This record gives sequence, C-alpha cells and structure tokens, in this order.
Amino acid sequence: MSLAREDLSVAPRAAARAVNRVKLHIIPSGPIETNAYLLCAPERGEAVLIDAPGGIWDQVVPLLEASGCRLRELWLTHGHWDHMQGAAEVVRHSGATVRAHPADRELITHPAQMSRFMRLQLELEPVSVDSWLAPGQALAALGETFAVRHVPGHCPGNVMFYSAALRAAFVGDALFRDGVGRWDLPGGNFDELAASIRTQIYTLPPATTVFPGHGETTTVEREATGNPYVSGT
Repeated sequence: MSLAREDLSVAPRAAARAVNRVKLHIIPSGPIETNAYLLCAPERGEAVLIDAPGGIWDQVVPLLEASGCRLRELWLTHGHWDHMQGAAEVVRHSGATVRAHPADRELITHPAQMSRFMRLQLELEPVSVDSWLAPGQALAALGETFAVRHVPGHCPGNVMFYSAALRAAFVGDALFRDGVGRWDLPGGNFDELAASIRTQIYTLPPATTVFPGHGETTTVEREATGNPYVSGT
C-alpha cells in the first residue's frame, strides 16, 4: 500500500496522496509553516484533521467540499502554539471532536502561557478537548485503525498517530527528516526524546512513512539508520 501522489490542482499549497480509499492532503500553514494533515475518506463522507496551525480552516474547506467529506475529528499531536493556533476556529465551523494528550492540557486550555517562548506576538485562543488520549489507545476513523503512541521529549504531551494499514506515522515534532524536535523549551528533555524515538518510532516497520510537524516526509528506515541526532541503536 504505497503512498501515491495525487492531482494537486484542488489546492495549490496542499500536497495530496492516496492510500486505497483514504486521501491524504499535506497542508503547511501558519507563521512557521507547520504541517497539517487532512485525511479524507470520500466513500464514507468523513475526514480527520491532524494538527491545526493558523489559517488552516480556509485551506481545509475547499478540500472537504471537493471530496464531499465532513470533518469529524481533530487530533492534536501536541499543545505547542503552532499546532493548535487554528484549532478553535476549526471546531467552531466543523463541530469536530478534539483529541489530545492530557500532559499538554495546560498548553491547550491556557495557550497564553506560551507567549514567553514564542518568537511572534499572537493572540492564541484556547480549545476545548473532548477526549484525552492514552498511550496504546486505538482510534477508529475513516474505516481504519490508528494507534496512539506517547512520544514525549519535545514536550510532555507529544503523541504519534500510527496506521499499520496506511503504513503512516504522524509524529508531531518528535522526529524530522534528518532532525529531531527541540528539547530546550519548557517540558523538553533530550534523553527522554531520544528514548521515545527509539522505542516508539524506530520500532515501527522500516518502510513506514513518517509525517512530521515541519518539513518533508521521511521513513523509519531512513531515520533509524542515518538520523544525526538519534540513531536506531
């Protein structure tokens, strides 16, 4: 079930990929180009959004309309401002169920506290979380099953959403192509991050595509064998 690039004409800034009946749109948005991931299942008429950077709703709307889908779920990989800046707007327009890890509860429900380590002065609106995630939990959506894995170290509540059927792992800011997430922000810890990557991400099948919070996609095999910050051994 390899990921295949689709026609990009629907939204110029949204790279679209498809696996069987699930179409994936990669949408960089917000002040620092944070990746949001919109997964649509047209045959089911439903969609899931992973992360909500600023301005994401305006980009999501035409994609939902084109696929005939309604946004049912919003999953936050973690509570940093650039991943949840647009969350409240998304919920107002869609009524989507919001899921996140409880270790980032304060960041999500009281985002103003992040102003002390933001490079930009922004108004951040809190969002109400409907369901707090637990490691090992399985989420059923789009006719698929997504496993929740806790990957702290970048921040306490960073989680990964992994679909074995789609061979896809949405890892937030834990792991990047040739890089890892910052660990110098409040709640960050490099040793914890490295351990999380090795035990929770590098243990996935090597061919798994890794979808990070910023930058290009990569694979588990590529990072486990060549990541300059955290090796697979």
